Amino acid sequence: MKSFIGSLVYCLSLLLVDLCESYDLTTHNNPSQILAQSYAQRRNNALQHRTLNPAATDSQCRSRPLDLVFIIDSSRSVRPGEFEKVKIFLADMVDTLDVGPDATRVAVVNYASTVKIEFLLKNHLTKDSIKQAINRIEPLASGTMTGMAIKKAMDEAFTEKSGARPKSKNISKVAIIVTDGRPQDQVEEVSSAARASGIEIYAVGVDRADKQSLKLMASNPLEDHVFYVETYGVIEKLTSKFRETLCGLDACAMGHDCEHICVSSGSSFYCKCRKGYILNEDQKTCSLKQVKVEIVQDPCMCEARLAFQRQTQTSLQDLNAKLAAVTRKVEQMENMLGRM
Repeated sequence: MKSFIGSLVYCLSLLLVDLCESYDLTTHNNPSQILAQSYAQRRNNALQHRTLNPAATDSQCRSRPLDLVFIIDSSRSVRPGEFEKVKIFLADMVDTLDVGPDATRVAVVNYASTVKIEFLLKNHLTKDSIKQAINRIEPLASGTMTGMAIKKAMDEAFTEKSGARPKSKNISKVAIIVTDGRPQDQVEEVSSAARASGIEIYAVGVDRADKQSLKLMASNPLEDHVFYVETYGVIEKLTSKFRETLCGLDACAMGHDCEHICVSSGSSFYCKCRKGYILNEDQKTCSLKQVKVEIVQDPCMCEARLAFQRQTQTSLQDLNAKLAAVTRKVEQMENMLGRM
């Protein structure tokens, strides 16, 4: 019994040490300070010690550096606890990316009735620095001026002055919009302009978000760029989906059913056929291309045929004349033999 109690005390002491390390009790923090910490701050401390699987995150993202701007809704409909979950989602997304001056750069645009650029692409070039900046973001006020936020991101956040790479670098420009409401301004025209400028837009709707507006904002194909979750409590589940999309994974390498050639296109793929074949209606299998043989009428054919007919007729007449001559000779010989 004593040995059991001793083992239990030992296990509890290990658990206590682990808790102390998680909340930094061994340093300057006291219990009252820890209780005052926000959930996001505690989560951020935990993120400092979390190690992600490199094979599933960083190494796959290095092949596709991004200029990535998060556009987040912090209007009154987003409760404080829900906004903290958005920040956790952003921090988790940053953890999945390969961040650096020559890799992915991150910016955040915060909006409600007004729009605020929290930090630019050039401001923070390490994961820790970005996550600390995210942790400091505070919600704004009422209103949902999504169109205004998209325009500000396009005009100010995605510029070379703000840290975006020039077009000659061929770095993908990506915007991820997170909202739970219906925009109070027009989003279709400004979203179209942003996409035309080369910005790929993903729209994430939560709870009360207007799904039609999400479709108006997002890039095509919509099935790859529009996401919806019922609550902020499950928004973190989108992290793995975005990791597959943003890290530039080869969709063909992950498996396909193309008969001939698979072509990766973002997070999806399409099929092509080898030369001499055409793609069937199922968009997967190929059939040999049918070669149409077209007979061209020779305009000289009629004249050639008439010439041949005339030549044949002449030959037949010659043969008939010769046959008649032979016949006369035979008759003459028969007459001579009859007289003898």
